[in-house]
Amino acid sequence: MTATAKTRILLPTPEQAQGPFYPPSKPADQDNDLTVVKGIKGRAKGQVLYVTGRVLDTSGKPLAGARLEIWQANAAGRYIHPDDTNPALLDPAFQGYGTCTADAKGNYRLKTVKPAAYPAMSGWTRPPHVHFMIGAGKRRELTTQMYFPGEPLNEKDRLYGPTPGHERLLAKLLPPTQGMEPNALMAEWDIVLG
Repeated sequence: MTATAKTRILLPTPEQAQGPFYPPSKPADQDNDLTVVKGIKGRAKGQVLYVTGRVLDTSGKPLAGARLEIWQANAAGRYIHPDDTNPALLDPAFQGYGTCTADAKGNYRLKTVKPAAYPAMSGWTRPPHVHFMIGAGKRRELTTQMYFPGEPLNEKDRLYGPTPGHERLLAKLLPPTQGMEPNALMAEWDIVLG
């Protein structure tokens, strides 16, 4: 590398609150497809959402073997959690929590449904989002949330709006690719661990 060459530094993905609905106990079914639950007939209600991306360090190096956990509300805005008092219906075919491991190039892929907004407390409705917890080797874990562009509640949100660099929490939405459900949504979101 010459003295004039610049090292590309990526900004880390901002940290966000874990929130009150992290599962108190992990479900038996915790794979990377949240749209089906082993032993339950049918598929989760709502728009199918594929989330793909890479887990990288700040130099752009892929973090092979990074562990990802996700948890989220269902398509009606309800978490599978005993403390969620939202009167929206639970969906028995929605897993609510899943895990996956990044491949040798840092790529990950999850299948879920687009979560709905939900009331957090009086005067505050959370925008649709997916919670992530990521760990890679000896790097500390990152807990964060992925949001969807164009959601009117994003800028009003008490977590998203004030977060420095919150634009790095927005996924890039793409049309479905061959082999996906015709009305599916694809979200591409790279995660950078600092």
